[in-house]
Amino acid sequence: MALEGALLSALASPRRQEILRLTWREERTAGAIHQAMPDVTFGAVSLQLKALLEAGLIEARVEKSDRRNRYYKARPEALGEMGKMLERMWDDTLWKLKVAAELEETRRGPRPSRKTSRKMKGKKK
Repeated sequence: MALEGALLSALASPRRQEILRLTWREERTAGAIHQAMPDVTFGAVSLQLKALLEAGLIEARVEKSDRRNRYYKARPEALGEMGKMLERMWDDTLWKLKVAAELEETRRGPRPSRKTSRKMKGKKK
């Protein structure tokens, strides 16, 4: 199966892969996706969702009773066999560690500061 350039480009981003994973089995709002990725701004999540929509990897719907939120769901059929491979990777613990490391590496903004304990402040090494 030959994947188009837009699909491959969309899959190249660890953030987009994480959004795909989050929406693979259940619909989520952009707010829920943002909560699952707290180190990313809501605007950045929106941009990633837009790229995934344009690549045809997710779909969005607006519920009639709640017009404020869009609900996003991955389209596994858009990836064919590649989708099955992604599912196997996401179930793998090593994959989860890899994604966490990649997300931390691409994180923007100030890094969380390490707090030293009170006991260590007064001691010299």
